[in-house]
Amino acid sequence: MKRLLDCSASDFRKMTGKQLKQSIQASEGRVIVAEVIGAFAPLYPAVTNAELAAAFGADLLLLNMFDVFQPVVNGLDTNEPNQMVERLKQLTGRPIGVNLEPIDPNAKQLENFASLPKGRMATEESLQEAKRLGFDFICLTGNPKTGVTNNEIVKAIETARSVLGEDGLIIAGKMHAAGVANETGEGIVSEEVVVRFIRAGADVVLMPAPGTVPGVTLDKTEQLVRVAHEHGALVMLTIGTSQEGADENTIRQIALASKMAGADLYHIGDAGYHGIAIPENIMTYSIAIRGKRHTYIRMARSPLR
Repeated sequence: MKRLLDCSASDFRKMTGKQLKQSIQASEGRVIVAEVIGAFAPLYPAVTNAELAAAFGADLLLLNMFDVFQPVVNGLDTNEPNQMVERLKQLTGRPIGVNLEPIDPNAKQLENFASLPKGRMATEESLQEAKRLGFDFICLTGNPKTGVTNNEIVKAIETARSVLGEDGLIIAGKMHAAGVANETGEGIVSEEVVVRFIRAGADVVLMPAPGTVPGVTLDKTEQLVRVAHEHGALVMLTIGTSQEGADENTIRQIALASKMAGADLYHIGDAGYHGIAIPENIMTYSIAIRGKRHTYIRMARSPLR
């Protein structure tokens, strides 16, 4: 199995989820995940936000606020729902994933919750549809004001594993409180929660990067990452609190702290601009964790390779 750093589009197209996990692991903490929103107007109308994120060095692309029953990717040169994911893969040469949200109707509210369409919720029906659409991986997490809880994430992981089978790649966890009163700050994740996610079937545990959420320190994150690794999972540390729109020096600090904590994947959110991180911050993030060599190669490598 090639390390992801050396993979081209033709390599990605042959990989199962389990093989993609191994490829990430072989890259030793040098994989960038960029989250984008296709339902919003793209930053530049001539290309999708996914293409722009790929051009600035992202290895994996994660679609947020994507309704699997009413797919929309603005800027894409097809309106055929069944072709959207495949077309994005062709244009970007990257694995494509989707966020689905495990809503807890009994969550204790920190703020008023938003109402989500069924195509964004992590149900068996939506997971089946995501599989049919051809996504390479599933991310079970929560946007702000959605009422996603760790207990519901555990249930969603079990459902996703049943739907996707052993070869599916499942990422799960919270980047922030998601509007839930008793899962804020350092209470977003714990060693117990990490182990529960992995035992339920998660391949990758998602948690906030040091410095992105109050109380989430390097020492605490490093301890949680170690627990995940000891149980056979990878870890994705996230910038999910709008710091994707911060200055480049802040991005570098978060990147290096995440690397010291032991991250396998480095996520950058979609709120730098409306639906995508500031593109230069994706590149800065990449250069900080793997240098210009691997960043420029990823930026330049054609999807025809």
